[in-house]
Amino acid sequence: MPGTGSDRATHRPAALLWDMDGTLVDTEPYWIETEFALAERYGGTWTRAQALDLVGNDLLASGRYIREHMGIDRTPEQIVEELLDGVVARVEQAVPWVPGARELLLAAVEAGIPCALVTMSYERFVAPILAHLPPETFRVIVTGDKVEMGKPHPEPYLTAAAALGVDPADCVAIEDSNTGAKSAAAAGCTVLVVENHVPVLEGPRRVLRPTLEGLAPQDLAAMLLP
Repeated sequence: MPGTGSDRATHRPAALLWDMDGTLVDTEPYWIETEFALAERYGGTWTRAQALDLVGNDLLASGRYIREHMGIDRTPEQIVEELLDGVVARVEQAVPWVPGARELLLAAVEAGIPCALVTMSYERFVAPILAHLPPETFRVIVTGDKVEMGKPHPEPYLTAAAALGVDPADCVAIEDSNTGAKSAAAAGCTVLVVENHVPVLEGPRRVLRPTLEGLAPQDLAAMLLP
């Protein structure tokens, strides 16, 4: 694949590929609140453990899971749209940035490292979050409604790397879930994992850190795995 390649001598990965929910913004509580509201509206049952099972998943897959386990008479598509309605309304009130994430993102852009957003959320949820960032912070945006196979399939990360014209092996992906880490690792990326709401196991191509706070762009190239 053509691309600029990483430059370890100048401490630059070829690109940063960012997950969104739980990684860039801590919106998982918004999703969970909306899921419980959905169960209450339609007389379903729901638990926090079930909610955490959905972290990082493709939205339609989550809709199918909710229909089955919540026991409500809504199609997966209807469930996804109602979830998005609730979460978008909350994001429009406040964007809960993950500690250190916005700072690292803007520092990477300032350093000339191209960034992509790789999220299983849909475009209409992403838009109000992007409105709080400088224009063109992300050169590429891959959303769950733009790919055929969602995470943990590698397609989302392969799509982002191809759109940037870089080799995934020269990229650092930033994730907070096992589902997302599997997707990025399968694409060939080095995965910087910062746990948030769910524990993430050690695994191939994963570098685990407790926080993004204090990380600078020059720290990222040292994480690249061969």
